[in-house]
Amino acid sequence: MTSLRTVSATALIVVLLCSAAATIALKAGSGNPDIRPLRLARPGTLVVVDAQNTRVHQMTRQGEDLGTGPECRRAAVAAGTLVCLHGLPGPFSSEVRVYRRDATEPEVTLPVWGKPSRARVSPSGHLVAWTVFRSGDSYAASGQFSTTAGIYDLRDGHHYGSLEDFTVTTDEPVPIEGRNFWGITFAADDRTFYATMSVNGRTHLMRGDLSRRNLTALHANVECPSLSPDETRIAYKKRVGADWQLHVLDLRTGRDTPLAAPPGIDDQAAWLDDTTVAYSRAEDGSPFVYAVPADGTGSPVRLTEGSSPTVTTSPR
Repeated sequence: MTSLRTVSATALIVVLLCSAAATIALKAGSGNPDIRPLRLARPGTLVVVDAQNTRVHQMTRQGEDLGTGPECRRAAVAAGTLVCLHGLPGPFSSEVRVYRRDATEPEVTLPVWGKPSRARVSPSGHLVAWTVFRSGDSYAASGQFSTTAGIYDLRDGHHYGSLEDFTVTTDEPVPIEGRNFWGITFAADDRTFYATMSVNGRTHLMRGDLSRRNLTALHANVECPSLSPDETRIAYKKRVGADWQLHVLDLRTGRDTPLAAPPGIDDQAAWLDDTTVAYSRAEDGSPFVYAVPADGTGSPVRLTEGSSPTVTTSPR
């Protein structure tokens, strides 16, 4: 029997696709005068959302300010493409806004239903992904939230809909009802991706294939994965007791390494390079971005105030 959740999700995707077709904008012009153009094509810089969760900022890893970008609750950048997940009032309470190079107006705008949660861009800059909360606003209370995650191809305008509509393969059968997906991260082939699936109170690292529209479970207790530039490791949040600890999973060996970051991580980590992971952690009511070695050694280094960190890469 088809579940109400599946019917609702399918109906929502139809609405989203129709709305997206009507609202995708190819814009030009002087842009918003309050926004200083970002240098998205400059590799090795840090892009974060400010501590007030309102705007994107770009800076060097040494803290030099390079510009203030558009309004954004969650952001990610790669290969000259910036994706912003912007919160709005109303039933379609977020917009996915995509910017290219130094543009101050979005090239693409997609309406999505839910509160901003996660965002990512593929290494090529061709694919953008997002996660939103449909109900609840935290992953902390197992079973008390509902999320949806989607992917959009900027090359041809293909909307992959919700990951809930992908075929799922696990070691044991899992019900369609109650599946939640979040925290997408991409490989360089623009086909392979990873995400978290939660079902029956357990989380799983899932490897996805866009061309086949399927997801395969790889590892348990993995949340908000982030694929390393060499595509051999996953940085992620691991639930330990009542809190989350930052870990790195070696996809070749299965070795799991806790990093030298304190517990309390509630963001999707990002790789600054093959040896360093950036993450955001709230302290005294404000988020701060830190860098920590990916091999479990060393100690965190504070980079800036803010959240949702990613690093710019050269356009391909």
